Amino acid sequence: MAADLNIIYQDNHLIAVNKRAGDLVQGDHTGDVPLPDHIKAYLKHKFNKPGNVFCGVIHRLDRPTTGVVLFARTSKGLERMNKAFKERQIKKTYWALVEGRLEGEDSLRHFLKKNSKNNKSTVFKKAEVGAKEAQLSYRVIKTGDNYSLLEVELDTGRHHQIRAQFAAIGHAIKGDVKYGARRAERDKSICLHAKTLGFIHPVSGEKIEIEASSPESFKPFT
Repeated sequence: MAADLNIIYQDNHLIAVNKRAGDLVQGDHTGDVPLPDHIKAYLKHKFNKPGNVFCGVIHRLDRPTTGVVLFARTSKGLERMNKAFKERQIKKTYWALVEGRLEGEDSLRHFLKKNSKNNKSTVFKKAEVGAKEAQLSYRVIKTGDNYSLLEVELDTGRHHQIRAQFAAIGHAIKGDVKYGARRAERDKSICLHAKTLGFIHPVSGEKIEIEASSPESFKPFT
């Protein structure tokens, strides 16, 4: 699979791919090979590197989600980018194709509690024991008869946040049957795409913005 990686940014410290639906960012119980292993194989071949190759996981996307995922090629890059994510110095925008019609722009605020047994987040309107505050804002890019294309920015980073919050207001993400969508996509993807990732480069200090083209499932809205 290394040859199939859609690499959209690369330098001496960082590498970003446009993740496909189904790709694993980090290993899990399935035993499927995760992206870092494929990236290591790619780097080892491309640069003819002997021995082990470093590839650090900086952040994650859900398996059925697509879009920008950034990895570190050096321990320095990993440490500094982890710090930037923790301190919320990263600007992320998502595209979401949701069921139903929405207009204009708005924000959502809920409280989410993760259920590890079913890998799902429960949404509450008010604070509950064990639930964490979740906030996001969105604007409508385009509306059709049955779906609306949104640009979403997260103010918090909770488990399944975008998926859970839009389902809670009756606008599940297209294909996301886990959160009540009417039907699944053929490739088991959901129409949630990490569109852009903006940050200050951890070594050069340069302002970087990486953009990932949206998959076929978003057509004809794009």
